[in-house]
Amino acid sequence: MLKVLKLSGRRLIFLIALIGLWFLLSGYFTKATLVAFGALSIGVTMWFAARAGTVDREGVPTSVFPRIFSYMTWLFLEIGKANVVVAREVLKPKMNLAPKLFRVPATQPSDLTRTIFANSVTLTPGTVSGDVGDDTVLIHALDESLADVEALADMGARVTKLEEGKS
Repeated sequence: MLKVLKLSGRRLIFLIALIGLWFLLSGYFTKATLVAFGALSIGVTMWFAARAGTVDREGVPTSVFPRIFSYMTWLFLEIGKANVVVAREVLKPKMNLAPKLFRVPATQPSDLTRTIFANSVTLTPGTVSGDVGDDTVLIHALDESLADVEALADMGARVTKLEEGKS
């Protein structure tokens, strides 16, 4: 039981992330009872995660911190741009969508960064990543304008830099 409660670096980061997420989603900062329930739920979550062995290199990927925050800022801006493009296409009186399947090189060095890349593609409106292989990712785009291989290769390069430590 004591081993489960021992706070390693990854467990501490996981704890801070859970506390931040709880405050962000609940919005309760002053009601003692609700904060106590929040602390209890965070404690139970930490205990379950430790027992399940998910607070490891994959569960709490410290190798991409703190660079992930600048990447996420860039990604949110790209998502906003893609939203505008997709909304413009959808709101046209006559939609001329031409779906396309294509492959983009996956240059990421690990499963973690390849997953971040594939998820980033899927989060961007109008594109969905399908098959993720060792060296390519199959992507479905709603239209030719969203099938920008160069922009997706740039996204992949940015994700690769997360693990290389370059900003």
